[in-house]
Amino acid sequence: MELFSGAFLLSLLNIIFIDLILAGDNAIVIGLAARNLPASQQKKAIIYGTGGAVAIRILATVVVLELLKIPLLLAIGGILLIWIAYKLLTDEGDHSDIKAGGTLWAAIRTIIVADAAMGLDNVIAVAGAAKGHLLLVVLGLMVSVPIVVWGSTIFIKLTNRFPWIIYFGSGILAYTASNMITEEKRLEPLFDQPVIRYVFIVLVIASVLLAGYMKQRKQEQRKQSHDHSYS
Repeated sequence: MELFSGAFLLSLLNIIFIDLILAGDNAIVIGLAARNLPASQQKKAIIYGTGGAVAIRILATVVVLELLKIPLLLAIGGILLIWIAYKLLTDEGDHSDIKAGGTLWAAIRTIIVADAAMGLDNVIAVAGAAKGHLLLVVLGLMVSVPIVVWGSTIFIKLTNRFPWIIYFGSGILAYTASNMITEEKRLEPLFDQPVIRYVFIVLVIASVLLAGYMKQRKQEQRKQSHDHSYS
């Protein structure tokens, strides 16, 4: 992949979108961790905490990029990413266990630790989309992190107002996941024919979106019946 070629820029856009679609929870964590600080310290906590989280994420992605070179781990990463794409559609996002930091350093530590714990999905997805190019990972984070930190509330409102954005993001994750599986060297003979490869990719995307939609419907029905029982 040539630097700044069409394929490079397309992969970069893919990574930026993955960062954004998976960063909603992380943005909420940042806000929760810094909420008890004075206004003068909140900005510092967000900047330093996010900076530390990004550094750890880049290191983790470097490790995952290397691990994906081990036979069959690319396919395993792809299977994990299919589950992540499904969870994106069905996760109810409970953050009640995130404690607000009482001091600047406590808030920074909470942001870094929580982001590291929650960032595995992002690391696997970005590593799969980067196809071995660390520069894509770094550039993607450089573009998406400021958007997440400063525009997180806007992005979260957009996803709430336009649910199709989440479905689109889940579809991109499912595509990245199925692509990882088809590019696994040990499985290449199964996907020799382009038709088989494309049919597999379409089936994975369709299955994830349908399963996620069905699960969402069940969650909504359960919530409605629960609300009626208390009314």
